[in-house]
Amino acid sequence: MELNSIKPAAGAKHAKRRVGRGIGSGLGKTAGRGHKGQKSRAGGYHKVGFEGGQMPLQRRLPKRGFKSQTLKFNAEVTLAALERLGAADVDLLVLKQAGLVGAIAKVVKVINSGSISKAVKLSGIGATAGAKAAIEAAGGSVA
Repeated sequence: MELNSIKPAAGAKHAKRRVGRGIGSGLGKTAGRGHKGQKSRAGGYHKVGFEGGQMPLQRRLPKRGFKSQTLKFNAEVTLAALERLGAADVDLLVLKQAGLVGAIAKVVKVINSGSISKAVKLSGIGATAGAKAAIEAAGGSVA
């Protein structure tokens, strides 16, 4: 294969439709824009959601809900994941390096999913009541 022989896949490229170029083209005269009206004019259009002066749908419906922007900084780790990790001391940095939590995570909590048999010392990481009991039962601690 040479650089001068590279071609796009068959059907990937197609000629742009040339409108307004005479009767024979099939798209002459009004060039597919119909007759009169705002949408037929050059430069004449309206903003997205505009309904000709009627109250737009987005304003007719009630406002609802809220998504917290701080949720993206929260992360969860299961007991099973801690078991697989096999580290004695676990903190946020260890979890990030192991890829168990995202790079932007700031708050991490251990949840009671799976089981743990190794003693693990958590520092700077929260745990649910069930997870804390399981970790302490295995000889670990939550600080």
